[in-house]
Amino acid sequence: MLYVGIGLIVILVYLLTRHFYLKREIKRATKQLHELNQNLTEKKLDIRFFDKDIEKLVEEINNQINLTKKATADKRRTENELKQAISHISHDIRTPMTSILGYIQFLEVEEITPSLRKEYTQIIKDGALRLKALLEDFFELSIIEQTDYPMKLETIKINQVILEVLLGFYEAFNKRGLTPTIEIPDEDLLIKADLSAVKRVIENLILNAIKHSSGNVIIRVEKATSSVQLMISNSVEQLSERDLTYMFDRFYKADQARIGHGTGLGLPIAKSLMEKMNGSISAELEQGELAIICKWNS
Repeated sequence: MLYVGIGLIVILVYLLTRHFYLKREIKRATKQLHELNQNLTEKKLDIRFFDKDIEKLVEEINNQINLTKKATADKRRTENELKQAISHISHDIRTPMTSILGYIQFLEVEEITPSLRKEYTQIIKDGALRLKALLEDFFELSIIEQTDYPMKLETIKINQVILEVLLGFYEAFNKRGLTPTIEIPDEDLLIKADLSAVKRVIENLILNAIKHSSGNVIIRVEKATSSVQLMISNSVEQLSERDLTYMFDRFYKADQARIGHGTGLGLPIAKSLMEKMNGSISAELEQGELAIICKWNS
């Protein structure tokens, strides 16, 4: 009986000691969470009393802390991107609007000559068309980026699609004095994609190359193991590796992305459409040649 009594006392002491340390660890964890929630610290929870259940609980709490930090960072980045987008679109709208209003005032002058009236009217028309294009592209991008944007994936012969799109840019190439180098295999290259979206992507990339090429344009299609790759490259005079990082951002102002009369939304629209088709788009810069590469699953 004596040994049984001693054994019970030992067990009781062990349980009480364990209860004491567990309770102390819970209070300590509560204090750490309170300091974290009050922004008094950014340190995650740690434990001193090693118990597998407590360890598991602290691990899950720390995982939640990581998720919360990531969500906060993503929200802050999204808010900053929205502010920048609003700032850029405000600037891009204000510029042609200021020009339009200014030349309208010139037209109101009675002694203006017919030739100047015609010239100012054309400037107003050009400004209005640029403003129209900007608003249409911005609206299109906002629609594409919606989660429920419809995509009809089907088997497409990318060779034929590229040639069809190229025919529509014959005059545009001539006006810039450009003769594109076209490398498209004779064999049919099949991809899984949305036909309308594929055409829009190709149009945007060719238009981008025509506007900003400083000498040549190359259009190449290649077959990989499980994908088909379209590369459209053009020579550029002023572009850096840093520009490549932001090239597909809305309204990013780089020489390649914004020079001329573009809206700055062609590449972001192409990126959004490629992502919707489970494809990818990237940019590479080598020895003054910018290459934009699209990949579709075959």
